[in-house]
Amino acid sequence: MADFPSFLEETLEAWRDVRMGTIDELRNIATHRYAFRPHPRARSVAELAQHILEVAMMMTGELTRPDTDFHRAPWDRLLRMHAKRVRSARTKRDVLNLMRSQITDAERRFRRVGELELYQWILRFDGRRGTKLQWLHHGIAHEMYHRGQLALYARIMGTEPALTKRIRAG
Repeated sequence: MADFPSFLEETLEAWRDVRMGTIDELRNIATHRYAFRPHPRARSVAELAQHILEVAMMMTGELTRPDTDFHRAPWDRLLRMHAKRVRSARTKRDVLNLMRSQITDAERRFRRVGELELYQWILRFDGRRGTKLQWLHHGIAHEMYHRGQLALYARIMGTEPALTKRIRAG
């Protein structure tokens, strides 16, 4: 069991664990299946990966600002403000590389602002007050939700999910 010097470090370790699992699920899906979508109105594998990245980049960008404001612009514009690079990640390799570099960049940025900054109050998307730290936890849960979708997509395509393979292998 690791000892963490702060809640921030423990939280960042939890996010990295989720991200490595997301990367494992994306690696597990064959490149030619990245256009798969289980329903015409559902995101494809590639679009789901891009969405995870967009939200992570927007969340990191806003939460590491001294003037966090999730209401400074409409949702789609906030994503564009913080996640311009995502749309250029078109191949599986591009997506996986961006997944890795984004989490490293996020950790660096959160460490730079420090834990005390994450206890500051913000106005959430729903108009309620909360701390930056709780919104960071919300973002991690968001990624885990979509990681579960990727595992389900794999099952639908006849592929055993990466986490299931890891658990089965012991």
